[in-house]
Amino acid sequence: MKALQTAAYLFVTWLVVAAPSVSAQPPGGARMRMPAYDASTEVTISGTVDKVLQPHARMTGSHLMVNTADGMIEVHLGPSSFVAREGFNFAAGDQVKVVGSKVMFGGAPAILAREVTKDGKTLNLRDTTGRPVWAGRGAKRPCCAQ
Repeated sequence: MKALQTAAYLFVTWLVVAAPSVSAQPPGGARMRMPAYDASTEVTISGTVDKVLQPHARMTGSHLMVNTADGMIEVHLGPSSFVAREGFNFAAGDQVKVVGSKVMFGGAPAILAREVTKDGKTLNLRDTTGRPVWAGRGAKRPCCAQ
């Protein structure tokens, strides 16, 4: 009987400890919704790539962590396959200039890149309205930019 009580106590303790972390995650491992591109919030930044983030379970598309004069900011590019197909790759230490919409994402400022310039070459990701280039002609603008 004592073993059953101990097992029940451990199970309840595990529930109390694990429940907050499980409930804090989106259901089914869902990704956070990307804010819409807003041309009125467009900014230009320059800086050094600190880190390149590739897609994983909670993130789609390639992201850059760019160290600017004002601090670190996450730059959302687009699908990694599109970036590669356009002949671009990014690495820590690259100097970049980014034009894009400054948004709040996950409680922190981020930039949805419209274009990124590296080594004098420009990667065009979105048109001036923010419509992703990879979406193709006639495609509806997606709810999520990434």
